[in-house]
Amino acid sequence: MVPLVAVAHGSRDPRSAHTISAAVDVLRARHPHLDVRPSFLDLSAPSTAQVLGGVAAEGHRDAVVVPLLLGSAFHARVDLPEIVNRTAVRYPGLTVHQADVLGIDRALVGAVRDRILDTGVSADDPTVGVAVVAVGSSRPDANRATHGVVDELLARTAWRHGATCFATTGGAGPREAVRALRAAGARRVVVAPWFLAPGLLTDRVAHELADLGREFGDPHGTAVRPDRAVVLAEPIGAHPHLADVVTARYHAAVARLTRDPLRHTG
Repeated sequence: MVPLVAVAHGSRDPRSAHTISAAVDVLRARHPHLDVRPSFLDLSAPSTAQVLGGVAAEGHRDAVVVPLLLGSAFHARVDLPEIVNRTAVRYPGLTVHQADVLGIDRALVGAVRDRILDTGVSADDPTVGVAVVAVGSSRPDANRATHGVVDELLARTAWRHGATCFATTGGAGPREAVRALRAAGARRVVVAPWFLAPGLLTDRVAHELADLGREFGDPHGTAVRPDRAVVLAEPIGAHPHLADVVTARYHAAVARLTRDPLRHTG
């Protein structure tokens, strides 16, 4: 069995690593035949380099790293390939295959929809507005791709009001998105994080939305209750759909390497 090394971003916020650990537990429970090993690019342990070193020490000839990343930005295009290249030099007997990022997969969008519904709103309520908040990137194409999340999200509901916003850079922030949705006729707005795990950025969004809730007549600010004017949903977290998308990326990478007649799996 080719080991699956799940590669998360890492964070100083312990909630992030805890969420990734829970997601890996779900993955193992749903796919017990897989050899799954969590790792982090930075700030959390174990590091991806450490985990790959362990894989090499066990004598494996191949490993697949699956980036737990929603977009193909710097970490997927630069950081992780550098780790893979350093591993090839240090452990010449191990070939590391980088799988595709998670991307805007329909299953992950479905997970976001479930998180929105968890706040108590109905999929049949056309007065609900949804603002998908992503990290934001300096690459305009990456930010444009995020808009596809909203289109897919609304497609299977009665929700008519949708917007994309960004927690850092790349376009409108959560305040602007919520105000635009309210002006368009949404009575309640759910801000849905296009994030795998909570952290400092989701906290920043929550603070912004608390102020907006008071602006729209909610003296208590935002909360995960359907009677609030502005509601923040939970990140994707340990949703079963995440486990299935990670597994799909892994199997696609394994299929590519097994089609190579010069290789066999370890």
